[in-house]
Amino acid sequence: MAVSSARPLVTVQALDSDMTTDHSSTVVLPDIMTAPVRPDMVNFVHAQISNNSRQPYAVSTKAGHQTSAESWGTGRAVSRIPRVPGGGTHRAGQAAFGNMCRGGTMAFPNKVYRIWHRRVNVNMKRHAIVSAIAATAVPALVMGRGHKIENVGAYDDAEKAKESIGIRSGVGKMRNRRYVCRKGPLVVYGNEGGKILAPGGHVGRFVIWTKSAFEKLEGIYGSFETPSEKKKGYVLPRAKMVNADLARIINSDEVQSVVKPIKKDEKRAVMKKNPLKNLNVMLKLNPYAKTAKRMSLLAEAQRVVAKKEKLAKKRKIVTKEEALAIKAAGKSWYQTMISDSDYTEFDTFTKWLGASQ
Repeated sequence: MAVSSARPLVTVQALDSDMTTDHSSTVVLPDIMTAPVRPDMVNFVHAQISNNSRQPYAVSTKAGHQTSAESWGTGRAVSRIPRVPGGGTHRAGQAAFGNMCRGGTMAFPNKVYRIWHRRVNVNMKRHAIVSAIAATAVPALVMGRGHKIENVGAYDDAEKAKESIGIRSGVGKMRNRRYVCRKGPLVVYGNEGGKILAPGGHVGRFVIWTKSAFEKLEGIYGSFETPSEKKKGYVLPRAKMVNADLARIINSDEVQSVVKPIKKDEKRAVMKKNPLKNLNVMLKLNPYAKTAKRMSLLAEAQRVVAKKEKLAKKRKIVTKEEALAIKAAGKSWYQTMISDSDYTEFDTFTKWLGASQ
């Protein structure tokens, strides 16, 4: 047996001095009032459909070409763009025809065969209307548009709209659009249609529903379970999340009872380090590497010290006595070399040297 769910009721305000509505009654809140609000879809559909009321416009095909300009060619130190012929006026010699020229044609001129109208899917248009109707049931959205709904009744909001009548700015005031006015409360009857639920593509208009119109919403747009009676095969769109509190859903007992526990002993891959650049890794592979490195450093230090001592010894300042002793030793060595090189005393070397006896 199917279990029937309770649906919220809406109170119908009674009219004063009206015998048929002296007592307040209630009607069931239709599902369309709880449908998801899609401002993006409403704005897109409004922008597309509003293009269908445009009139085609274009520029003249002769615009910018009503002159007999010709290029001067090369050799005149000016650009080769066509120039107006003649003389005696400032216009003569000016460039023409180009979109960069004064009085020339425009680049990519408007044509009447532009695609002016836009096609919108039927289901998308229906979803947009449903979203606009659902937004009228959200007080925050209605007040966000500037409507005054603090008290029961729409007199304050109607007075605000009445006081906002003013003359339009721009050329539109001369084209049968002289006055502008803010949107006030919208009254929807059961036998009328074509109402603007989202002016300018902005949801949240202040709407006053009559009882007959409110009761027809269920049959026109259907519910979440049953399709519409008037629109074939149309079912109200469902929200992706019934409860928007995602943290509460995740931490609920129902979800936590079926999710897997947290992996606390997760094993991560060890980073491979280069032992030639990382000393700790090298010591794990070769414990003697520390001693070898120490010995190489000591040997390098000893080599540096020995080199410094050798250079210091070479750069030592020589005293006068030592210089004289070195000079005397050099002279004696030179004389010894000369005496030892006298080969004329021997016969063999005498013939070889060509010396006479």
